[in-house]
Amino acid sequence: MDLNAAGVGDLHRHGDADAEPGLVDFAVNVRPTPLWMAELLAARVADLARYPAAADHDRAVAAVAAVHGRPVDEVLLLAGAAEGFALLPRLRPRLAALIQPSFTEPERVLRAAGVPIAQVVLDEPWRLDPDAVPAAADLVVLGNPTNPTGVLHPRESIEALRRPGRTIVVDEAFADLVPGEAESIAARRYPDVLVVRSITKSFGLAGLRAGYLLGAPAVLRELGGGRPHWPLGTLQLAAVAAAASDRGRRYLEREAKIVARQRESMVETLGAAGLRVVGASSAPFVLVDVGDGPGFKEALRQRGFAIRGCDNFVGMDGRFVRLAVRDADTVAELVDAVHSVMQEVC
Repeated sequence: MDLNAAGVGDLHRHGDADAEPGLVDFAVNVRPTPLWMAELLAARVADLARYPAAADHDRAVAAVAAVHGRPVDEVLLLAGAAEGFALLPRLRPRLAALIQPSFTEPERVLRAAGVPIAQVVLDEPWRLDPDAVPAAADLVVLGNPTNPTGVLHPRESIEALRRPGRTIVVDEAFADLVPGEAESIAARRYPDVLVVRSITKSFGLAGLRAGYLLGAPAVLRELGGGRPHWPLGTLQLAAVAAAASDRGRRYLEREAKIVARQRESMVETLGAAGLRVVGASSAPFVLVDVGDGPGFKEALRQRGFAIRGCDNFVGMDGRFVRLAVRDADTVAELVDAVHSVMQEVC
């Protein structure tokens, strides 16, 4: 399939490319770093003269396994969730079905590996239809909640994708910011389902790169075989263990509730400003139909705000932009800039 003909654009481009220094950042879906996490990592800086310790690795794996009710051999630590997608070609799929629109990294790495791809493009409001997936697909990749729509698919719909000989990969990078982790499949121990998790979004650690895969031991061994020694550094291991600790879980419970309240307030404020928020997001971002996404994005950039255009997501077009959930005062600043843009256009 011709990427340009499909309107996909640059699969390498993510929100961080829009978040230029000095701009108010509505482009990147990363929450602030909690002080206690920053202090914990700072305390480990003195250990960087030594190689990552097996004890740190085992502690992180045990903590993740306990959180999701799994044995330790069903956890594979990752240098960021993106590494999990980079490992998928090792499964040697014959046909990968990508539920779109969604995060672009799976498509990028699968295409680079020469894996045939079937685009399963969902129509607004982007609800999952298991019957739309080609029967021949032996790998299915989807997000939950998905990026950039924020749609949270019912667990039953994901389970309905299962077929003999097929592997399901669920990107749950934002699942820990959904209250109660509703619809998460992370604790379901299916032999044919892989769950990709990130800690960088919720704990403000995008620059550290840390996450993990959950799945059957044999599949994780296949994915992890041949990785470099010490695939994660000391600070990454410490961060994973802390995120999965009791303190980390309490923090996530609070932060998920904060995100939900901020999102509700933000949707109301944007609507009052004349913007059309589309879909029903369960993620730390919302999707807005502005008509001319590139023009709207550039006009806001000139006024000091970074937002994420959606023209390189399959199934999206130039009408849509994605806005990270922010506090009421920051949203009010954005709305003032939006009013300025609208007055200029009118």
